Amino acid sequence: MARPLRIEYPGAVYHITSRGNARQEIFLDEEDRGDFLLILRSVIRRFHWLCHAYCLMDNHYHLLIETPEGNLSQGMRQLNGVYTQAFNRRHGRVGHLFQGRFRALLVEKESYLLELCRYVVLNPVRANRVQEPGRWQWSSYSATAGFRRSPDFLTVDWLLAQFGQKRKQAEAGYREFVREGTQEGSPWEKVTGQIFLGREGFVERLQSLLGESQEMKEIPRAQRYASRPSLKDLFLPGGGEDRNERDRRIYHSHVGYGYTLKEIAQHLGIHYTTASKAVKRIGYEK
Repeated sequence: MARPLRIEYPGAVYHITSRGNARQEIFLDEEDRGDFLLILRSVIRRFHWLCHAYCLMDNHYHLLIETPEGNLSQGMRQLNGVYTQAFNRRHGRVGHLFQGRFRALLVEKESYLLELCRYVVLNPVRANRVQEPGRWQWSSYSATAGFRRSPDFLTVDWLLAQFGQKRKQAEAGYREFVREGTQEGSPWEKVTGQIFLGREGFVERLQSLLGESQEMKEIPRAQRYASRPSLKDLFLPGGGEDRNERDRRIYHSHVGYGYTLKEIAQHLGIHYTTASKAVKRIGYEK
């Protein structure tokens, strides 16, 4: 089974989601949710994380986590592992609670963290669980908005600083920002390679951190080649190259950037076997 690529470095910011196995609920009552937050608090303290936002739904949760020490996987093993044990012990169950490994989207803080902080706390509204985010007590919204005391594991300073220097003014600005978000679309359309959310150049700056992931076949291909150019960029418009040049580009796209022969053939409007022969011919020449 393909496993998601993990890129970890000091100061990385992630949008994290983890879902129940077979879509089962991971929180059956308020005590479960309280237990999870206590465990999250201990993990944040132990691994020195910063939690910018969170939201607990029924069969999944959302976290926005910054890792000053680059230790996401260690902390997540602790969080999901300890909570699974507590959940199974309390409800007399055994086995897996979560569906595979957690998903972690690497976020460029300066350009998308603010938008994701809003997206996370609006989940209950989008799911028609409540009409206003403040009515869902299992998210960070009310604490950040100034409606209740902030838990000690929640970091609100960076988020509120985006709306002003004075606390009350910043909280009011945050509430208005979230209110406007009910009309906004999903940020997932801007994700690159299934794991990056940032402006142009964000992936390139992290390319060195990909290391040897392109050789790790168990990682999904779209993630291994997250920084690759598009087929449109790899070929001249309108098929302007001659046959030899075209075949070399086919070979380069397939071997160097991991595009399948089917994808290349469809892009060029040629038969699959033509693309296959081009790869073999150029391969022999090398």
